[in-house]
Amino acid sequence: MNVLITGASGGIGMELAKLYAEKGHTLLLAARSEEKLRELAEEWTRKFTIETHIFKSDLSKAGAAEKLYAEVKAKGLSVDILINNAGVGLFGEFHKTDLVKEQEMIQLNITSLTELSKLFGREMVEAKQGKILNVASTAAFFPGPLMAVYYASKAYVKSLTEALDNEWSEHGVQVSGLYPGPTSTGFKDAAELDNSKLFKNGTMKAEAVAKITFIEFMNGKRQIIPGGMNKIQSKASRLISRKTAANIVRKTQDRV
Repeated sequence: MNVLITGASGGIGMELAKLYAEKGHTLLLAARSEEKLRELAEEWTRKFTIETHIFKSDLSKAGAAEKLYAEVKAKGLSVDILINNAGVGLFGEFHKTDLVKEQEMIQLNITSLTELSKLFGREMVEAKQGKILNVASTAAFFPGPLMAVYYASKAYVKSLTEALDNEWSEHGVQVSGLYPGPTSTGFKDAAELDNSKLFKNGTMKAEAVAKITFIEFMNGKRQIIPGGMNKIQSKASRLISRKTAANIVRKTQDRV
């Protein structure tokens, strides 16, 4: 099967790509860092005797998702599994954070993910088979003071994922959501979270998150929440008011 993974040059995306490589799947790897993708593709092609294709793509830019789709089709490739992993966050009070960075976040976390899901998903519906994994976050279950746009973007991903799975499951297409908590990746630095408490209380390793995700996703699970504490927190979100939830999140990720 052909597996397209965005944000494949590091973190959870890279670890998932490695697991699919080990199982002999053809990899379509997309990220901004072409050099890193090339290194990974060469390593996995040699080690696992698989076919790999790399696509330099900055999905935080308007039109990038359609360009990526066109490049995949130009190579005569179909996509059996789409993993929308690319995403970014931003820490800080909403009135102080950079508007341009938030616009790019919305483009990446919401718009490009939506476009790729539609472009490749409608081909899966027509073929009556396929899988899509949208990487969200436990943030999807809560309002997020000090990361307001990021939390809102992941709530969108959760809602879209559940709606598409309802629409497309009758056509043989699985749409699943991944909801990790704080994970050891480059996300913390990119989101400017050095002054936040959020990553001070322990994280899961990207490799562990990917292993759980791979097994559950390929076995058809629709909501994947790696880690016992993350499962508890997501369930607790349904038992408390939104105001209380916002207060808890604020305390969890306030400045050190």
